[in-house]
Amino acid sequence: MNSMYILKVECSDDKGLIHRITGVLYHYDLNIVQNGEFVDSEKKKFFMRTQFSGNADSKKILNDLRKILPKDAILNLDKDRKKSLVIFVTKETHCLGDLLVRHEYGELNADIRAVIGNHDDLADLAKKFKIPFYCVPYKNGSQKKSEAKVVSILERYRPEYLVLAKFMRILSNSFVSQYKNRIINIHHSFLPAFAGKSPYKQASDRGVKIIGATAHFVTSHLDEGPIIAQDITSVDHSHSVADMAQAGRDVEKVVLAKALGLALEDRIFVSGNKTILFD
Repeated sequence: MNSMYILKVECSDDKGLIHRITGVLYHYDLNIVQNGEFVDSEKKKFFMRTQFSGNADSKKILNDLRKILPKDAILNLDKDRKKSLVIFVTKETHCLGDLLVRHEYGELNADIRAVIGNHDDLADLAKKFKIPFYCVPYKNGSQKKSEAKVVSILERYRPEYLVLAKFMRILSNSFVSQYKNRIINIHHSFLPAFAGKSPYKQASDRGVKIIGATAHFVTSHLDEGPIIAQDITSVDHSHSVADMAQAGRDVEKVVLAKALGLALEDRIFVSGNKTILFD
């Protein structure tokens, strides 16, 4: 039975790259199902995502591709499969609940292996979906010890992605560096205008007309990592602070699910501090 594969190529731009790559796949009698390519003209970088079916010998294909592509080529070839992930939470239910429901009904190309919270408020929610829950408190001055406990949990499950589903703690640079381009965060898009506590109260007082959300990869620079997905919803003077907060929660869970879907389907390239998406 034929399997489905996803090939990702990133390299210096050059003539005939698409022909060279697809020629290798044709040589091995593989069928291209979907293909997308992009050239960053400023950086002279080529990006290509190819989904194909057949019985592939990944090692031989990668060896042949390296022979015909620029020396700086970064290649990734994997079967189209479920990716493992662990979700981090604090107390807010909306993002975790949405992901668990999508996972339960097969809407995520994922295997959610565990939920880690710095409070135990969402333990029962995870339990309802038969997902292991671990509470690792972050008390004053305990970040190093707490993150060591988290790392020990992650070593047990070996997730490919970490999802911060409203995890209200700042991760250390040393922790983030262990999972480069593998930690996805969601937050409202009021930053930096309405930072700190009560952002929706600040927004209401200012009379904002749109509420948005941003999902991005986590880097050592707080909330400044490569953006994966964004969206907005309209509000007006008739919306109370509670109404605006609810609208914010609604858009956050949609944006997080969108970003995670792109990651799970290998549709993202990270180039500097921005993303190239093949949606």
